[in-house]
Amino acid sequence: MKLSTRLILTLLPTLATTALADEPFGASGRQLSLTNALQQIDTPTLPEIEIRPPETSDSAPPTDAVSPPSAGANTDPPASAGLDPATPSDPLTDIPAADSSNAGQTSNSDSDSPNATTPDAPWSDSFESLSEQTFGGTMSNPTGLNSVLRTESNLFDSPRLGTIIDQEELDRRHASTVYRALQNEVGVMLQQTGNGQVSPFIRGLTGQQILVLIDGIRMNTSVLRPGPNQYTATIDPGSLSRIEVIRGAESALWGSDAIGGVINFVTRSADPLRGDYASPQFTQYYSTAEASSYTRTGFSGWYGATGVSGGISYLDVGNLDRGGDLGRQPGTDYKQYAGDVKLQRMLTDDHLLTFAMQHFEQNDLKRSDRFLPFVLGPASNGDVPTQRPTVFDPQQRDLIYGRLEGLLPDDAYLANAYSVTLSGMRTKEASIVDHYADNDPDSVPTRREIGEFDDWGWGTTMSLIKDLDDYGKLTYGTDYYDESIDAQRVRIDDPTQAGAAPVPDDPQYPDDSQADRVGVYGSWNVDVTQRLNATTSVRYENINISASPEFDTLGKQYFQRTYQDWVASLGLSYKLSREWRLVGGYYEGFRAPTIDDLTANKTFLQNDQSTPLIGNLDVEPEHSKTYEVGLKFNYDRLRLQVTEFWTDFDSFIDREVIDGQRFLTNQEAKINGTELAGEYLLDRNIALYGNFFYTYGNNTTRDDPLSRIPPMQGTLGLRFTEPSLGGYVDVYTWMVDRADRYAESNLGDVRFIAGGTPGYATLNVRTGRSFGDARQHRVSVAIENITDKYYRVLGSGVDGPGFNAVFGYQYEM
Repeated sequence: MKLSTRLILTLLPTLATTALADEPFGASGRQLSLTNALQQIDTPTLPEIEIRPPETSDSAPPTDAVSPPSAGANTDPPASAGLDPATPSDPLTDIPAADSSNAGQTSNSDSDSPNATTPDAPWSDSFESLSEQTFGGTMSNPTGLNSVLRTESNLFDSPRLGTIIDQEELDRRHASTVYRALQNEVGVMLQQTGNGQVSPFIRGLTGQQILVLIDGIRMNTSVLRPGPNQYTATIDPGSLSRIEVIRGAESALWGSDAIGGVINFVTRSADPLRGDYASPQFTQYYSTAEASSYTRTGFSGWYGATGVSGGISYLDVGNLDRGGDLGRQPGTDYKQYAGDVKLQRMLTDDHLLTFAMQHFEQNDLKRSDRFLPFVLGPASNGDVPTQRPTVFDPQQRDLIYGRLEGLLPDDAYLANAYSVTLSGMRTKEASIVDHYADNDPDSVPTRREIGEFDDWGWGTTMSLIKDLDDYGKLTYGTDYYDESIDAQRVRIDDPTQAGAAPVPDDPQYPDDSQADRVGVYGSWNVDVTQRLNATTSVRYENINISASPEFDTLGKQYFQRTYQDWVASLGLSYKLSREWRLVGGYYEGFRAPTIDDLTANKTFLQNDQSTPLIGNLDVEPEHSKTYEVGLKFNYDRLRLQVTEFWTDFDSFIDREVIDGQRFLTNQEAKINGTELAGEYLLDRNIALYGNFFYTYGNNTTRDDPLSRIPPMQGTLGLRFTEPSLGGYVDVYTWMVDRADRYAESNLGDVRFIAGGTPGYATLNVRTGRSFGDARQHRVSVAIENITDKYYRVLGSGVDGPGFNAVFGYQYEM
């Protein structure tokens, strides 16, 4: 159910009146319902919403409620919570919405008339338009200040290009892992060095150059490596209500790392609009290709002024069955546990308090590309590395946070809405690496390394919105994050021999590593004219790093570095007509060097050991400039986004071989690309959809392709839905072009197939339906890679699944 900020926070006084004493809604002799609440809202200020019962209910929406605006795409969403700037009337573009009761009738009104109605929208109920897909405005984020854009905005009117993956889509994807949750999104490629790991690429960038958030809280830490990282996989998709993706730089809002894009994972919350309720939840998925079983048991409920939601999950994955006749790939099995709980309390009429905890843990997680036979490659340069089995146990993430948010009086001087968050986080990684002298499967290891690091951190954010009336809307705030790393490592020579003893060794990171960052930002959204809307943002950020690594030439030395910068952006959205938006912008990106960049003692690629180099301390932060231009089309039967972008780096951080050493240096690079995503209703319940993206990247300093630039790819599908049965059938194909523009650094890596990574196409179908008196049961089946095609996602250490049948069952009251 899509809820605007005004709807949720307008309901708070009514809910709190009967609930602050923890009394049932009916205790006072009157039953509070969504209908009664809507009738208390003045019609002229009613936000655009979709009124329907909870997804598990068969009951029809009330018919005596105040009629909302049409859900079709022909109307611009009204201001939310009084925070959006007032828009002057435009007789061409600001046409009142048609009354939903007139659906199916033809309007003969002149479109230029002040009282004209939009063309009929007979299929609008079957189609969620771009203007109905909003960042923020849900119970998980009622003020919008913790959305990926740090304000409430819809996909149509925002100058940014992005996507929202809602709960329904996550269920259809059988999202047992983040890989399945994000798969096939436009502009996003998912790389896996090991099964159970995932590193999203957005516009050719990944790892340190992509910012990942959980409920608006930074997940990125100073231990993120350049290139692919596994940490995005440490989220339980069963705990999510939606995923928000923005493609392109957002450093002006979020600071360091947000160069390629931002992903915000939004967790589930209880629903106060259902009244007092308790809802058990159960999810079970089984995949044949992985011989995997995912089980989640959860709950959600609201009583009085208090809501609670949460759950626990377990995933057991076997070795992956690859396409063709290759059989199962060794080193791809693992186990996973997760648990989460969220408690929410309405303190007063306009203020909501949230407390949440999350724990995620993977055991026996292999780095698949270092196991036989995958390691045999060969690599593009003919090298055959020696096996080096690497196992992470555990791979762990913890998050705890408290948040207070709500509305302030209309005459408040500094803000009309606010959000304050205090969070604590932990990333723990323990690994065992066995070194061998050869690739004989019967060999015994010559050396074993056992290492561990613990990254502890805490942070606080404060964001506010101020309505400036005719001068638009100002969003501003500050955030602070602090990290401290504990690390250790031991080495055991000839570990299979009797009497072998561990010897202390240099850890992956110095045991005294510290990092902190503080930023201040402001973002101003204003209607420049009746047709032109502008959003300009600016941010100042200061980052401090200190540690005492064992440098290559000087031994153990303490150092401290400070990086600071101003970054800015300007986004424009122009109303060509009611259905068309021309968007564009200029967005600066920024990334400061991290503890991993400057101090890591780790393995480079397969066999080359990398020690901290004193020369790396001279590297400067990355700076980028991104230029975008795009079109958005939003109509009753069609939604479409098409974008062209150009990104220039004047200080791209990359490795350069100097006198046989791989130093970090600042170089120049360029990335450009095209993105397209759309959906068209062939009939009320039949949709043709697809997406496409192309990316080209080059290091202009060395005239060398940038590493891991995704090949051209896209999806094309046909979806049939039957709302009366809660059913669907979806047939789609995923098509990926050949990739042979390898960077020089890729040539010795067996993850890159010699001569080029072949292109491929997979054919897939998924279907499901709900049943039961309240549609509380749901069964689903997906058949993936029907032709059993062999493929590998560019740069992955895991081959793609072959023929795969996924079975799902869900229960929710």
